[in-house]
Amino acid sequence: MPGPARGSAALQRFCARPVLDVAPALLGAVLEHRSPRGSVAVRLTEVEAYDGPGDPGSHARNGLTPRTAVMFGPPARLYVYFTYGMHWCVNLVCGPAGSASAVLLRAGEVVRGHELARLRRPAARADRDLARGPARLTSALGIDGALDGAVLGGARSSSAVRLHLGGQGSGPVRSGARVGVSGPGGDVARYPWRFWLDGEPSVSAYRAAVVRRQPPRTGGT
Repeated sequence: MPGPARGSAALQRFCARPVLDVAPALLGAVLEHRSPRGSVAVRLTEVEAYDGPGDPGSHARNGLTPRTAVMFGPPARLYVYFTYGMHWCVNLVCGPAGSASAVLLRAGEVVRGHELARLRRPAARADRDLARGPARLTSALGIDGALDGAVLGGARSSSAVRLHLGGQGSGPVRSGARVGVSGPGGDVARYPWRFWLDGEPSVSAYRAAVVRRQPPRTGGT
């Protein structure tokens, strides 16, 4: 597949840029995971940018921890985390080492390996739902915590996870608030860092953050 990510050096340069440059440029790119069970490839249609310790929505907001160590390392690696005690999500680390910026891969269209993706996602009612959401995307691709910190390969590399860049988009790029994220001043107003391809059926539904309030005290002092 044509594109600049034919070698690791080109992919490193692509990912070393600021996160707000990398995130929309990933739309239309194809992420492929080759496992012993087979290969599945997903064309990315929705992503979210997270800009390191200064971003209240980022896992790196509290600094370097064992969980976020991969984010502080060199670019073009995968940051894979477990959420809600049920699901894996995958991010692409970008920016210079130490910046801890990353792009959450939110949704995409399965373009190869449909049969294996359906086996991994038996609850999907239609092909558009196979990777429609960050947990579904990682499930369809077969990505889990074993790939946390994995080096992302170019289209011609021998890496298990490869990124094929280049003109795969099919609609204008839209941007808006990130899903389920809140922060000081309101994430909706300050961080319109979700990017998606307009008109793509695989783009996930937007859900605003739920602000949890303390229940009123009853009795006592």
